[in-house]
Amino acid sequence: MAHRPLADPEDEDHDELIATLPCKPPTPLMRRMRLYRGGWFPEKWLPAIMAFRRRFEARDGDVVVASLPKCGTTWLKALAFATAVRGTYPPPPVAGSDDEGNRRHPLLRLNPHECVPFLESVYSTMEEESKLDATPSPRLLSTHLPYSVLPASITDSSRCKIIYVCRQPKDMLISFWHFINRDKSRDVSSSYVWESVRECTYFGSPIWDHILGYWNASKYEDMKRNPTENVEKIAEFIGQPFSNSEKEASIVDNIVELCSFEKMKALGASMAGSQKVISSEFPNDSFFRKGAIGDWVNHVTPEMAESLDKFLSEKFDGSGFTFM
Repeated sequence: MAHRPLADPEDEDHDELIATLPCKPPTPLMRRMRLYRGGWFPEKWLPAIMAFRRRFEARDGDVVVASLPKCGTTWLKALAFATAVRGTYPPPPVAGSDDEGNRRHPLLRLNPHECVPFLESVYSTMEEESKLDATPSPRLLSTHLPYSVLPASITDSSRCKIIYVCRQPKDMLISFWHFINRDKSRDVSSSYVWESVRECTYFGSPIWDHILGYWNASKYEDMKRNPTENVEKIAEFIGQPFSNSEKEASIVDNIVELCSFEKMKALGASMAGSQKVISSEFPNDSFFRKGAIGDWVNHVTPEMAESLDKFLSEKFDGSGFTFM
């Protein structure tokens, strides 16, 4: 495998280029944002995003889990990871899952985000980038970036597969509001988050362009209704279908149980430490709140919900895309 130098002279151009990009002033929700390749991002994230776009080379067998923030990403990462590594780390059986041998499974020790790294975060440090280069294939990766920002080695070849997940925006926004306030340096009102769709201050906005850019979405709600069927779909998609003997041995059911929201939330609550994402840091338990559909009704008025639905309906009009 070819090795690139530890310093890329082109990276020195990042600050100069960033300064020329359209800008939104800071808000309580997001610090200063810039428009890059059709998406709005916090200015501090852009050097890593640009480095990822410039330097990442997809390999045969790479799988990228893509989404907007707070769309069930953590859960999908866990399902995809447990499915992909089941040969090396068999999922513990539902009964007797607390013995010493079964606790060796990475998802019983690590946050799913440690098992499936965010590419935009990886490219924020040379150390993490080197770790990614050293990771054996096939690699399981993730991103919150729009399709328009992905490097050509992902979008222009058949070497890399993408699993995209989206969520009803009203639930997504309420989940993000709770999440962002777990950062102790923030105190964001729900109104700022609710208006972030219209104002394009949500990460990766406009969210309608983000969703339509990928389009082949597998919705969070659909997977919640029948997780066993969808684990089998993931296995087929990444080229690791379950054998009849695996199904008879309840491997699929064991993966669903290992990655159930209740299990992950309990593990997250007992997990010390936090996850650093570029310039922000969040405790491990902040990634697991409710995992529920329709929780937005407890936080916004019917009029606010109707107004947002109408706004997004106009944005998606003619695309054929609808939220179930």
